[in-house]
Amino acid sequence: MVSRVDEVLAVLNGEPVEQRLCFSGLINVTQPGLDGLGLTLAEVHHSAEKMAAAAASTHRMFGWGSAVVPLDMCIEAELLGASVVFAPGGEESELPRIVDPLADSTASLTVAVPGDVGDRGRIPVVWEAIQILKGEFGEELALGAVVPGPFTVASWLVNVGSLVMETRTDPDSVAKLLDSLTDLLIEVAGSYREAGADFLTVHEMGGSPGFIGPPAFEKLVLPRLQRLITALPGPTVLHVCGRTNMAMELLAAAGAAALSVDQLNDLSQSRADLGDRQVLLGNIDPVGVLGDGTSQDVRAAVAGAVEAGVSAVWPGCDLRPDVPAENLIAMVEETRRH
Repeated sequence: MVSRVDEVLAVLNGEPVEQRLCFSGLINVTQPGLDGLGLTLAEVHHSAEKMAAAAASTHRMFGWGSAVVPLDMCIEAELLGASVVFAPGGEESELPRIVDPLADSTASLTVAVPGDVGDRGRIPVVWEAIQILKGEFGEELALGAVVPGPFTVASWLVNVGSLVMETRTDPDSVAKLLDSLTDLLIEVAGSYREAGADFLTVHEMGGSPGFIGPPAFEKLVLPRLQRLITALPGPTVLHVCGRTNMAMELLAAAGAAALSVDQLNDLSQSRADLGDRQVLLGNIDPVGVLGDGTSQDVRAAVAGAVEAGVSAVWPGCDLRPDVPAENLIAMVEETRRH
């Protein structure tokens, strides 16, 4: 019998599988899953046991094909000195957020990557959560680990308006910052893989060519993504948010085993542009369809993604924690029908 880990790795490597899969390498913890554990989202980020239980809950409840840690995207920025709010606005069901940037410009920010990254901040918690999950599920469940892309981390450390402007006015300073952040991400993601993660996802939402433009992406972000992905062992997924059809060849050039796109991407066009040589994942709208739609809306979106040529069905970004249980059930069931 083929294990779930082997199935997921086969998909990411562009190999055929018996049945289309529904999984994600992005954050996919849900409020129904947390409620079943008696946990809140705000309390799962500092305990390996709670993090592991929360990460596995979507698989346990809905037959999701993967579990992913960490359960927030702030670990690297926090390690560099940024302050994190774990219950933004007092809402314990919201993902953590960075409070304020550390600098007003890239030139005024110096990033020093510590030599013992694996022992810093909350990274040991994630490491232990990975080992708990691997010990509990083994080959039954594919385990992913996610890190933000270098430009995304930069957008939390530097005033984002200034950062985007400086891609044109001071690209050398931006490049220097991104190089340091890439060094850090190589260490962080490498430690997750060493702990036992089956695959890695680089979530470059801030540095999307749909946000900063293809020229800035090609000059500043792409070389750092290439260096990051090349340095990481095992299959890597690159997720980029926004309208990215104009830059799919650039995204493919990053060298990831698979590309994950959101609902603003025309999957049919992406498949036509890249052909069968590229593994494409996506792109069910996590808000308008999964969060606010009906189960019929979800089924229609899944069928559309399959028809467009998606390699596996993924949400278009991190799941909104309050996603209705019936919508995730519909997503998994409809995927299995295809």
